[in-house]
Amino acid sequence: MSTAVRQRVVAPVWEVTRPARPGRVPGVVLAGLRDRGPDPVDHRLDPHPVLTLALACGESGLGIDESTGRQHRGSLVTGLGFGVGGAARVRASNVEWVQVRLSPAIARAVLGVGLAELESSVVALDDLWGERRAARLREQLAQAASWEERFALVEALLARLTAAGPAIEPELGWAWDRIVAGHGQVRVEGLAEELGWSRKRLWSRFHAQLGLPPKRAVKLVRFDWAATRLAGGQEAAGVAADCGYADQSHLHRDVVAFTGVTPATVAGQSLIATADMAWVDHVPRLSARWGNAPASRFDGAHRPPPPTGGDNRGGRVPGRSTDVTDVRSRHRRRQPTRAADAGDSG
Repeated sequence: MSTAVRQRVVAPVWEVTRPARPGRVPGVVLAGLRDRGPDPVDHRLDPHPVLTLALACGESGLGIDESTGRQHRGSLVTGLGFGVGGAARVRASNVEWVQVRLSPAIARAVLGVGLAELESSVVALDDLWGERRAARLREQLAQAASWEERFALVEALLARLTAAGPAIEPELGWAWDRIVAGHGQVRVEGLAEELGWSRKRLWSRFHAQLGLPPKRAVKLVRFDWAATRLAGGQEAAGVAADCGYADQSHLHRDVVAFTGVTPATVAGQSLIATADMAWVDHVPRLSARWGNAPASRFDGAHRPPPPTGGDNRGGRVPGRSTDVTDVRSRHRRRQPTRAADAGDSG
């Protein structure tokens, strides 16, 4: 089906720089962002089906304000689905930062906490990694001579963390890749059947290790794909048909539930370069090493062992000072359940 594209001119809020070379850490997409000025940045933050690290390159960090009045400044981590309902805004002035989009399939290893504790939340990096470690990274990024040097520094850090951190079960890596590759147009029951798992088993393990129920993941990935196309100028009717919505009204309800605004508003507010929003096209598939068949078919010699730094159940990583329970009790702030969450028990 051909889809009409509207021609329009939108002044970008950010100057976006991408690495010159392909990334070496699967499940990661990097970008360097600098606000273009002269006016301060103030725009709505929409939810993504990835976790995002905003790493400040100096003392001036990104700001996120929640609708509750709570403010966050500096180097931050936003969890899966943060910003549902248009309940958060990004504020910045004269800042440079490295944006790290993390697939939930590796985010637990990088961050050192259970992802369910970060769902729909924003947390200061200091609280996850410790003030000393976060400050050292901020200084290194500020002193780097170029964006490429910054990207190399961040990639080296991520490579060390993923090698030492706890891995998810390969079946779940395969399931996540199927959801992403299908742009959210997959059935949870079909995934469970292909894996040879019960629906209940898939739900419990997916939620525990990836941070949200599988049905919620499907809806979030599908929404993100649709929002990317709307922001790129494609008509809502064509987006609804191509992205697997029942009709245009279904797309409308989903977009309003996730963003708090209509598809027309999303289409008219491409606040970050569309190529940057389309993270799904840039993230290497984590399950590529196992081929295309369900990961449960790969046991014995074909099933990779857990990394040495953690276990396959999400235990603590030796050498990390962060106490998961402490982070949970002091900093976890879940947003109220909204329409986008309805029916997400599977």
